[in-house]
Amino acid sequence: MEEETQLENLDKQQAIKVVQEKGKNLEFLSDNLQDDKEVVMEALKQDAEALEFASDRLKDDKEIIMFATKKSPWTAYYASERLKADKEVILESVKSYGQTLYYASQELRDDEEVVRAAITNKGLIIKYASLRLRDNKELATIAIKQNKEAYHFLSERLKKDEEIKQLL
Repeated sequence: MEEETQLENLDKQQAIKVVQEKGKNLEFLSDNLQDDKEVVMEALKQDAEALEFASDRLKDDKEIIMFATKKSPWTAYYASERLKADKEVILESVKSYGQTLYYASQELRDDEEVVRAAITNKGLIIKYASLRLRDNKELATIAIKQNKEAYHFLSERLKKDEEIKQLL
């Protein structure tokens, strides 16, 4: 507790040194330092998961989010609602972490390119795609080839499709 209080009182240069050693020390810095882009970027370089402790303003900064998700794709979870609706941000994340589709905006859950990227590495995630795309035979095929359990989340029409059934 005493160490945490000391971290709150650091100046910017001291804060940068502390987050370079351990990115998650960002949690214990003052609100001003958690809102300082340079300090946050240094924390993210050390540990992308430190994004959790960045200010809301910086969680709405595309450069910050893209940097974090390149290092640790699941951190898209911390992005602002605006950036969860940004195709570039979500696409970058789902390419290696399909689960991000769960946090994506409704519009992106209905975007064929985004859904294709997500299910290519995690077929089961088709359950978070729009109903329209869960009825897309090409996407269904990709999802089932990646994970047969994806079948359970397809449209009723595709569940009856003979070619789809043969993939099981």
